[in-house]
Amino acid sequence: MKPIAQQTILITGSSDGLGKQTALALAKQGATVLLHGRDQQRLEASRQAILEETGNSHVEAYLADFADLSEVRKLAQTLQAQHPRLDMLINNAGIGAGKIAEARRELSRDGYELRFAINYLAPFLLTHLLLPCLRQTPPARIINVGSVGQSPIEFSDVMLERHYDPADAYRQSKLALTMFTFDLAEELKGEQITVNCLHPASLMNTRMVYESLGYALSTVEEGREAVMYLATSPALDNVTGKYFDQRRQARAHSQAYDLAARRRLQQLSEQLTGLSNP
Repeated sequence: MKPIAQQTILITGSSDGLGKQTALALAKQGATVLLHGRDQQRLEASRQAILEETGNSHVEAYLADFADLSEVRKLAQTLQAQHPRLDMLINNAGIGAGKIAEARRELSRDGYELRFAINYLAPFLLTHLLLPCLRQTPPARIINVGSVGQSPIEFSDVMLERHYDPADAYRQSKLALTMFTFDLAEELKGEQITVNCLHPASLMNTRMVYESLGYALSTVEEGREAVMYLATSPALDNVTGKYFDQRRQARAHSQAYDLAARRRLQQLSEQLTGLSNP
């Protein structure tokens, strides 16, 4: 892998929590760090905080709401124009289950179940659109921030219209992200672009976890160390298509290894995002 100080790295969902802490750690190592968030005020505050703490002037901020796939496309277009070379993409942006007791089924602006849209369809689309940038000067890495919480996809009711549970919605979206990881790794074999997925830590002390459950079991720093391992370890130069539980390779939900299910998900995802079959 190239030295981190020579890399341009995009981290989605980096105005707060795990994404912000990962961005800070990479900026300290001299990387050009591209922050993403959906709230302009929080995003700019995070950029300023990282600039002040690291002295690294190569920290930029990009605004996009992942609940709207048209904004994902605009983000990709902007990045392609301003950073035609990208060395690493960390898909971290996501939405949790919310306040379980008060949760109701919500839709994205495109009419899709909100957690499936933000946690899965948005990174699926963004990653595909940014592949030309990642192919410019390999090697490159794609890291998908998943979860140990995974529920199988019921293809007859992917949008959970018949039975909605916010925890199931979250877990389904994270399993979909893992399935995408395995498929994309196969697609990119031989291109010096690795694709891996990880569960960073259980119930970190983030705003998202506190909103959902009111308590935490681990720290953002623990999760950051796991993400940094996948981002910076030379031992992973040729490791691709794997699921990690923190820093250990682990076994994902069994559906992630079902080739027929993955093919169905890929076809559905291409249809929902407007991507044609490669």
